[in-house]
Amino acid sequence: MFTLAQETEDDWWEVEALFDLAFAPGRTALSSYRLREDVAPVAPLCRVARDENGTIGGAIRFWPVRVGACDALLLGPVAVHPIAQGEGLGAALIRDTVARAAELGFARVLLVGDAPYYGRFGFRRLEGVEMPPPTNPDRVLGLALVPDAWAGVAGPVTRAA
Repeated sequence: MFTLAQETEDDWWEVEALFDLAFAPGRTALSSYRLREDVAPVAPLCRVARDENGTIGGAIRFWPVRVGACDALLLGPVAVHPIAQGEGLGAALIRDTVARAAELGFARVLLVGDAPYYGRFGFRRLEGVEMPPPTNPDRVLGLALVPDAWAGVAGPVTRAA
């Protein structure tokens, strides 16, 4: 049994260790990390899943970015500890945080990921949204939190100011 909670400053290194375990230490070389450097994550959307012993079994973070002239959220990373995979924990983290993002007034979410997995949450391939290279354009996905939030939104994805 896992409980979702706000990530705290004290969780930072445990969450980083989970991300390293899930993605390998080279994960920070990915182009999406250039968008995160020296930018604070969106704290209310950084969540952890703890078991009854307080151990983190999953985590998710969001970052502010710009797509052309529009604000967006960059989802990621999201990770589940190998011993907790297959229990729906990643899906619970995504559903929880996407709902929170909508409640907080955000309009759109962007991620780089597997369309068949993220499609079940409503994410669709984005046309004209350019992640930093060498990102595969087929893996650039978006979710509108308000109707037509992605209509007419195009251009390079850049770091938030």
